[in-house]
Formats: sequence, C-alpha cells, structure tokens
Amino acid sequence: MTDEVAVLGVGMHPWGKWGRSFVEYGAVAARRALADAGLQWRDIGSIVGADTVRGGYPGYVAGATFAKALGWQGARVTSVYAACASGAQAVNAARAQILSGLADVVLVVGADAAPKGFFRPAGGDRPDDPDWLRFRVLGATNPTYFGLYARRRMALHGDTPDDFAQVKVKNAALGALNPHARYRKRVTAEEVAASAVVADPLRLLDICATSDGGAALVLASMEFARRHGGPDPVRIQAVSTVTPRYPNTVLDLPDIATDSAVAVRPAADTFRASIARAAYEEAGIGPEELSFAEVYDLSTALELQWYEDLGLCGEGEAAKLLREGATALGGRIPVNASGGLASFGEAVPAQAIAQVCELTWQLREAAAGRQVAGAQVGIAANQGLFGHGSAVIAVR
Repeated sequence: MTDEVAVLGVGMHPWGKWGRSFVEYGAVAARRALADAGLQWRDIGSIVGADTVRGGYPGYVAGATFAKALGWQGARVTSVYAACASGAQAVNAARAQILSGLADVVLVVGADAAPKGFFRPAGGDRPDDPDWLRFRVLGATNPTYFGLYARRRMALHGDTPDDFAQVKVKNAALGALNPHARYRKRVTAEEVAASAVVADPLRLLDICATSDGGAALVLASMEFARRHGGPDPVRIQAVSTVTPRYPNTVLDLPDIATDSAVAVRPAADTFRASIARAAYEEAGIGPEELSFAEVYDLSTALELQWYEDLGLCGEGEAAKLLREGATALGGRIPVNASGGLASFGEAVPAQAIAQVCELTWQLREAAAGRQVAGAQVGIAANQGLFGHGSAVIAVR
C-alpha cells in the first residue's frame, strides 16, 4: 500500500469581505474542486470539514454542514478543529481514511466568514482555555503577540522594521498576480512605514487581516487517481501534525509563559522547527530539495521566522536570505508565491487548505504569472493555537 495520496481537484472561493455565510463560500470551493477533478458530488465517499467557529454559527458540525449544502448523499462525514491548523488536520484525516481503505476519494472543505478586527474568544468563563486566559489575564491580542515576536527577532538577530516591510513588499507583489487574493495591489516599503502602528514595531501593513473565503480539495487513492485522473497527479507525500515538547522555552501563542528548562534539557528543535522536521522525515527529503514554500505569515516578522524553522537558512539568517532575493519569485526558494496571508488575510479553517491548493497549482505549472519555474516539491506550514503544528509536503 502506497503512503501517498493524489490531489485530483482543487477549488477556492476568492478571499474578501463578502458578508455572506461561510457555508456558501465552502460550497462554491467544493464544487470548483469537484469540477477540477472531473467528478460529481455523488462520487465522493467521504467529506471532511475543517470547523468554522465564527461567522454567526459555531460550525462544530462543519463536515455535515457542507454535505447538506451540496445535497445529502450518504457520504461518511468528519469534522476537524485545530484553529489555524484545522485545514491541514482535515487533510490528514482524509489521507488516513484513504490509506486505511475506508474511502477511495474524499472531499476536504474549509471556509470562514471572519469578524472585523482581530480574533477574540467567544463569551463565557473558561479558565482552562489558554486562549481565553491570555485575553482576560494579559489582554494579549494576536497583534500583541506578533509585535513581541518581532521584538524578539530584533533583539536576537538584528532584524529591522525595514526587513519586515520588505516581506510585505514581496508578498503584495505576488498577491497582485493571484485572482483569489483579497488584496491585489503592490505596496512599497515607504507605504508600509507610513501605515499606522498596531503593535510596535509592527504596523498595519505588517499584520494580516481577517477575511472571508473558502478552499477545497479532492483527495484520492493512487489507484483511483490512475483510473480517473491520469497517470501523474500531484501527490501528498507527508503531513506533519506534531505537538510541542517539554520544556517549551520559546513563548508561543496562546501560552502566557514558557516551561522551565532548569530540570530538563530543551529539545534540539523548537516546536515550530519540529513541525517541518517531522514532515521532512516522513517524506524522506530535506529542505534543500524544496522548490518553494507556503508559510503562515500572520505577520511579516513571523514569515522570517518560518525561513529558519523550515531550514531554508541558519538561525538568524532569515533577513539576509530575504535581502538576497532568495525567497522572491525567481529566487532559490520562493516563499508565499500565492501572496500569503499578507494578500489573503485569515479565513482560519480554509487557509491551510488554500496553501495546498497553491502547492497543487504550482506543481501542475498552472499558477500563471506567479509560477515557480521547475516546481517539483513544495511544503506548506502553519501553526494552530493550543499546540497544533502542521505541515504538508506535496510532490509531482
């Protein structure tokens, strides 16, 4: 039995602020993915929904929600919640069903209708919820954390606000070429510097927005793909879903303290670095074999951190890699050729699925003006609240 699954179809609803239900966005994305795969909804044996917890309806039954929107047909159903990693964990659940023989072809869907402003927890008292605690105890919104992480990079590695701004400049230029992106306008470093301070040193254009949007995948066994989708589909080779190790000595949202390293030696890798390492080990490759990467750039500074966590460069060398143009389109290892969250904003349960859509388009050489030349291997990485790490490696 192969450990790979095929990506037969991908589809997205454009990101924006559309003022409609997340169910509509997900259904549009699903129908586009099915059309891309050349399949009908009745051909699907299982549907996995990445849960939506905002937008007026909590969506804890997102898999069934999308199945109903597409028309009840008896498919197996699964719902997954892992904050920003929900989409990748939904991919992992679908892959497990395929490799175990429970289903030959699975539809994965995620969509959101996000609130205006920054994300915040729902009402009620939940003292066992670290996300609720960091708001109630510290008042630490997401931008606060982004700013602290940027300050950490400045203190440890000498990164500058201009380095952060150049990440936005790069991603905005790529997002301008992506028809699914919300923001399709190039910006300059001067415009970033002139935008309002949100969480010093980060400014408004350094931080991603909240958005509406949807994304979907049709995944299948290799046998099914060869019968229905052609001999050489894009394949998912690895999915990492790791958790942190004790002690965790780098502050990670939403935790409000680090573990003590007095009695136990920290692991060789940080939590974020372990996410990529687990994916590399499963795929049997190293970072030097990557053609491109899609990372979760919640802020410009966090994109730089991903360069190091993915092993694209050594510790403290991310800004140098950026300045050399290595992560730009045409560089040694393009990062966020889609435009990233800088161009999309967060539609939480959809974003990791959207990353795999981009991997697929790039590996099919169907990414139009933002195409990475000779793309053969891509990685998508993100980190969800509460210790949900995720990375997906796709190959052609």
